[in-house]
Amino acid sequence: MSGASKTSVLVEEGGNQCKKRLHSSASNDQCNKKVKLDDMSANEKKSNFSMLNPSSNGTVKTTSSSMNKPGAATKKLVIKNFKSKPNLPENYQETTWSKLREAVIAIQTSKAIAYSLEELYQAVENMCSHKMASQLYVNLTNLVEAHVKSNIEQFLSESMDRQVFLKRMDDCWRAHCRQMIMIRSIFLYLDRTYVLQNPSIHSIWDMGLDLFRHHIAMNTLIQTRTVDGLLLLIERERCGDAVDISLLKSLLRMLSDLQIYQDAFEHKFLQATERLYAAEGQRLMRELAVPQYLAHVEKRLREENERLLHYLDPCTKWQLIHTIERQLLSEHLTGILSKGLESLMDGPRLHDLTTLYNLFSRVKELGLNELCNHFNAYIKKKGRTIVIEPERDKTMVGELLEFKEQLDNVVNTCFQRNDRFLYSMREAFEYFINQRQNKPAELIAKFVDLKLRAGNKEATEEELERLLDKIMVLFRFIHGKDVFEAFYKKDLAKRLLVGKSASVDAEKSMLSKLKQECGGGFTCKLEGMFKDMELSKDINITYKQHLAATGEGGGLDLSVYILTMGFWPTYPPAEVRLPAELTRHQEHFAKFYLAKHSGRKLQWQATLGHCVLRAHFAQGNKELQVSLFQALVLLLFNDGDNLSFEEIKTATNIEEGELRRTLQSLACGKARVLLKAPRGRDVRDDDHFAFHADFTNKLFRIKINQIQMKETSEEQKATEERVFQDRQYQIDAAIVRVMKMRKALSHNLLISELYNQLKFPVKPADLKKRIESLIDRDYMERDKDNPNQYNYVA
Repeated sequence: MSGASKTSVLVEEGGNQCKKRLHSSASNDQCNKKVKLDDMSANEKKSNFSMLNPSSNGTVKTTSSSMNKPGAATKKLVIKNFKSKPNLPENYQETTWSKLREAVIAIQTSKAIAYSLEELYQAVENMCSHKMASQLYVNLTNLVEAHVKSNIEQFLSESMDRQVFLKRMDDCWRAHCRQMIMIRSIFLYLDRTYVLQNPSIHSIWDMGLDLFRHHIAMNTLIQTRTVDGLLLLIERERCGDAVDISLLKSLLRMLSDLQIYQDAFEHKFLQATERLYAAEGQRLMRELAVPQYLAHVEKRLREENERLLHYLDPCTKWQLIHTIERQLLSEHLTGILSKGLESLMDGPRLHDLTTLYNLFSRVKELGLNELCNHFNAYIKKKGRTIVIEPERDKTMVGELLEFKEQLDNVVNTCFQRNDRFLYSMREAFEYFINQRQNKPAELIAKFVDLKLRAGNKEATEEELERLLDKIMVLFRFIHGKDVFEAFYKKDLAKRLLVGKSASVDAEKSMLSKLKQECGGGFTCKLEGMFKDMELSKDINITYKQHLAATGEGGGLDLSVYILTMGFWPTYPPAEVRLPAELTRHQEHFAKFYLAKHSGRKLQWQATLGHCVLRAHFAQGNKELQVSLFQALVLLLFNDGDNLSFEEIKTATNIEEGELRRTLQSLACGKARVLLKAPRGRDVRDDDHFAFHADFTNKLFRIKINQIQMKETSEEQKATEERVFQDRQYQIDAAIVRVMKMRKALSHNLLISELYNQLKFPVKPADLKKRIESLIDRDYMERDKDNPNQYNYVA
């Protein structure tokens, strides 16, 4: 071993275990190793307890002069156990505790400590090593308790201001924490040995908390004043005053650390919160409009979340937010919706509706249920107003489309496409749109006719397609779809025959939508109408080729539409007198067609015909595009310049009302090719008409529109009657179909089965009438033993 090596060894009684610090640049020998030194003299082998002194802490230093000589032989060092226990100096415990007590008091009184912290730590370690830890812990506890008790007096003054009281409490708590941290650092060895080995006693830090809690925080007067002061500060902050947030945070953290936050503070805080917001909710519901009230609730929730973030304990969050939601929202759900939903929806005020939805969604189940119910009631109320009032018939469909688009926007933007609201909206639409039977179906059909008719320049093809999709949404809500079909078919026929359809693609697109919605049975007649138009084109081409081949054409160019009677609306036959040439061409075509299609019968519909006439006026020749009735009247003036109403009526045999409208269009419209005497808008029996030879117009081909007779209530009733009749046939067919399959069935089961099969609304009384009718016609009979049972008659 070199001369630079020095070993410091601390030996304790109790075997070979040693605590030592080895400072060596040459070796790190193990603690239990024994080194034998042969040269050691007998005196050196004796126990050297005499070398122990209080300052050496039992350390033995050994120096060999021979080790300092260069080249000297290596010698061995033997370390043996003490043969007897080392004795501590007298009064060691009292002296050391006195030193430690002095240091603790210095810390508690914020004075300088006379000893180094390392020396104090070593003193605690020595006392613990010599089994004085228990008494040391008791002494320390008593010392800390005495100091805590000495701090109570400062809080018992009755005249102290609450703010001053809270600051003094905060100062006392902060000082206590600083002191306990410092004290624990000195007594750390005690905390890590004795305390850990005895689970029943507190750590030094917990002991300090427990004493502060027991003597100060749990003092009834001090606790009451502290909590009341905190509640007052929070209330002032809620009212908008500036308060010391750091003071609130520190004192509430103190209550949490002392584990009395919930018992001492939270319950009172939540009660105060409930009282505050209950009164505020009642007051503001009277004073504020709904949008402002919702903004206030949102602001309050945001503020309380910030309080939770800044100084309240997180465990309070659920109860605090729930209290606010209950007092500002749950208690006023119906009031808020009754007072403001209608005005918000009428706007629509999307931002406020979004706020309303978000706030109501916080009130579990009940909130959104109430909102959905009022939303449904609003739709039914406003929708019913649009549908029921007859004076709004002209704008009904447009208003419904706009209303639906507005509601879609609200549900998608504000209500997060919630399925509950989507379903509620559909249910409400289906309810109110069928409050007025048949009329909405009729008006939707006429609206479609208006949009698909030529001359509609409002929209491009893409916009028209989107509009048709929106119309189909309304169509789905209608129960009487057969009413829509009847009016739609009538208008479609007019568009196809008069050539007024804006776009064949749009027509077929609408047809495909109807087919997809209602099935092929619903659109088969409508598809048949399109087929008839295409077949008619082919027949006309073939007829013209036939005329060219036979040379029988003459000066008249005739085109004929062959319409299958079952596909097209029923038109009343009109027997009119045609010019001889027109009759000859008509008969020639009939002969040609029947030669190709034997067994068929042609019925000519004069009301649907139209012509192009060449007219010779003083200012030049013109072409007049007119209806067949207008043409028949104008052709009469080839044989006479002045004719009376009665003469025209006799010559043409046109129905009187139709003739008056025809003469009105020719003599009173924009293109007046006839002159009426006397002048006036109405055509009377004694009126006379003359050809207007001086008629002028900048156009060469002039279209003279027939004055359309407004659809009378009789015609509407006739259409509805046809629908009703069709329904009778469908009911009869359904009853026979069910009875044929089931053979015998009770009345109630038959009615139930019919409701499942029929696609239009029907009353039980109507079904009963049809059953009686079928019994009278021997399709079925009542059971002889049970009058409520029906049997099928094969």
